[in-house]
Amino acid sequence: MDFLSNWLLTILIFLPCVGAVLVLFAKGRDAVRWTALATTIVTFALSLLLFATFDWHQGNGKYAYASEGGVVQMVQQAAWIPAFNIQYKVGIDGLSFPLVILSTFICLLACIASWNIDKMLKGYMALFLFLETGILGVFLSLDFFLFYVFFEVSLLPMYFLIGIWGGPRKEYAAIKFFLYTLVGSIGLLIVLIGTYLYSRSVFPATAGNPVAGTFDLVKLAGPEFQAKVMSVAGMTSAVMKTFFVLLMIGFLIKVPAVPLHTWLPDAHVEAPTPISMILAAILLKMGGYGIFRIAYPLYPNAGKELWLLFAIIGVVSIIYGALCAMSQTDFKKLVAYSSVSHMGFVTLGAAMMTDAGVNGALFMMIAHGITSAMMFFIVGVIYDRAHHRELARFGGIATTMPVYTGFSTVACMANLGLPGLCGFVGEVMVLIGSFQAAKPDSIIMQYTKGAAWPYIMTLAVISCFGVILTAGYMLWTIQRVFFGPEKNEYRGFPEVDRREITVLTPLTVMAIALGVLPTLTMFVFTQQTVNALFKLFS
Repeated sequence: MDFLSNWLLTILIFLPCVGAVLVLFAKGRDAVRWTALATTIVTFALSLLLFATFDWHQGNGKYAYASEGGVVQMVQQAAWIPAFNIQYKVGIDGLSFPLVILSTFICLLACIASWNIDKMLKGYMALFLFLETGILGVFLSLDFFLFYVFFEVSLLPMYFLIGIWGGPRKEYAAIKFFLYTLVGSIGLLIVLIGTYLYSRSVFPATAGNPVAGTFDLVKLAGPEFQAKVMSVAGMTSAVMKTFFVLLMIGFLIKVPAVPLHTWLPDAHVEAPTPISMILAAILLKMGGYGIFRIAYPLYPNAGKELWLLFAIIGVVSIIYGALCAMSQTDFKKLVAYSSVSHMGFVTLGAAMMTDAGVNGALFMMIAHGITSAMMFFIVGVIYDRAHHRELARFGGIATTMPVYTGFSTVACMANLGLPGLCGFVGEVMVLIGSFQAAKPDSIIMQYTKGAAWPYIMTLAVISCFGVILTAGYMLWTIQRVFFGPEKNEYRGFPEVDRREITVLTPLTVMAIALGVLPTLTMFVFTQQTVNALFKLFS
């Protein structure tokens, strides 16, 4: 058990990378496929060992290491670039734990979904596994510099996976995705360097620590840095707000939020189905994770001061994304815009800074990871048979493919937020948290001395209409695609095969389990970390 506690996270991060190297030396298409699949299976199995090593009752709610009675556990660290006090430091808490499980789970299913890829298979599978290493590195890094490296590492494989294996406009979509994300990364780099320079005054060189400054995310979110960054380091309120905005821009591009979202529909439409699954289910969550791991913990006062700006962005994303989805004629683009709408709830929940809002945002990230992966795979299944995604041309699929229709109905209902399925819990909790922010004892109301009440209520009420719009376009989609008279051109379509059922069944089970048992499947892990975040806010 000690070995697992010390090395499990590092093994999880780099095992897919080892698998990618093995794929490059594999001989034959079957060997390549089975090597990649075996790597994702072992990685997922190792991630399940976290249930045995993770203590979700750990500590007293401090945002600190487990050894100090806090919520960050299984910390492993080693000097990397000693001249600047940069370390290889990884750890896990209630924020990263569910995202790690989600990542290994979706990557396994996406690997199975990639079974019919033939073009340059060896390169595809190697990039696929390198991408998984980048994703897990982001979710487990506790050093700001290391986080940034993995954040960029995850960008390159996705660029090539879209640009080489995508659709007719793949080059345009890949370059647009790369440029948008790169612009956000520049902001992250500025904050990374600036925060380190200010930390040199708070953490001067000592006999035990010969190099001043730190990139340690736990120390930067800790009480010493927060208490001294203005008085000792001289960071002004304007600098704090600038750093916070740059961080939020970088992460909101990844979420994505309006008006930084335009790369997403193009990337999804052109990406192959398995890559769309990973893009929607995992890569978008890297933005939400960065908001809760870096932006708010490092600069909570700026978050309180700029709450209205980012709450508006969240509400606009919810409504605008839903309206855009309603107007689409392409099935895949409709699902892409629905992601913009659903991830708007994450932004809104973070901005409102209430217990229900933050818990709902974290739950929404996991729930959307399940539903979006399922929705994009469903689109891929029908595209493989019809070779088009035009909603107006579909109809009567329920008669031809009843099993496929059953899976699709569960996915659509979960996506629209039907009670009992995973999409409902996160949305409702964010909405409850939004109204909760209008209470006199909320962080925002105390910070604004009650002046925020009308703005909070207005935004909370408007965001409720997003649920109605989502139900509207999802029910209309079900009616157009699956019901109505059977069309002759689809009469001979084969039912879902064993590979497709293998992908859809666990996603369906998770969509139901998260909806029926949200406390046992999610909140038992996150509550300690959420409590720690609120201590930082106050």
